[in-house]
Amino acid sequence: MTVPVQIDVEETSAKPAPAIRPAGGKDRAFSPVNVFSHTVLIAWSVLVVVPFAWALLASLKSTGEIFGDNPWALPKDLLWSNFSRAWDKGVGDYLFNSAVVVAGGVFGTMLFGSMVAYVLARYEFPGNRFIYYLFAAGMMFPTFLAIVPLFFVVKGFGMVSTYQGLILVYIAYSLPFTVFFMHAFFRTLPTSIAEAALVDGASHATTFFRVMLPMAKPGLISVGIFNVLGQFNQFVLPSFLSPEKPVLSQGIATLLGSQRYENEWGILFAALTIAMVPVIAVYLVFYRQVQAGLTGATLK
Repeated sequence: MTVPVQIDVEETSAKPAPAIRPAGGKDRAFSPVNVFSHTVLIAWSVLVVVPFAWALLASLKSTGEIFGDNPWALPKDLLWSNFSRAWDKGVGDYLFNSAVVVAGGVFGTMLFGSMVAYVLARYEFPGNRFIYYLFAAGMMFPTFLAIVPLFFVVKGFGMVSTYQGLILVYIAYSLPFTVFFMHAFFRTLPTSIAEAALVDGASHATTFFRVMLPMAKPGLISVGIFNVLGQFNQFVLPSFLSPEKPVLSQGIATLLGSQRYENEWGILFAALTIAMVPVIAVYLVFYRQVQAGLTGATLK
């Protein structure tokens, strides 16, 4: 004889898992390490934002208002003419020179750097590690130590104060970091996809440009942003290698020297604002891709 068994549905129903609390019952958000790190980040943000805000405010003032009793006071009249006058003093030409040189330098750096990094990361051959460490050592070599022989090399090719001469130097200057960064990123990509492309008849060049390079897009964007910022803000190399065709950093330094005598500081701060805006705009547009590229290799 079968005895019916009653099952209490309430007892067998799934119960929510208890909340996991940190050890010791303390909230980790208020741990000393987190408080210290957030304090440092806030202080760093203030150090970055305050000078930019003051320069932007000063670019709309006259010289008397800039050096007045309250330098943080709002301008009585917004002097937008400071920007047009700064542009007429050559800032437009300096910005164009920087745009041409940085565009060519970043394109060449990303092309050659990614190719070298891919070969070093995917192919084993004698001297592989030696070449990789040679590029890594290039990041530790100070640029100013090589500026004199570099000047004579560029002069020997007849490329002083030319776009192509400065572009080639920028590529050589940025290659070590690009190879180092992209080498680590290419090693995280799955090898099976490249092998499948080769089995299907794709050449090594086709596999790199049409399969592996698109997969490395987050890393390319991240290192590309770093190269844009580094080359756009470069001052030492163009000062020696391009004295007759100055870039924006040289132009700002020249403008600073002239304003000491002309006493038109509003124009100088307008030029500084023009120099800062492109860099900030590039980062604000691509900051999510930069974060994804920096964390992608770790998460994979």
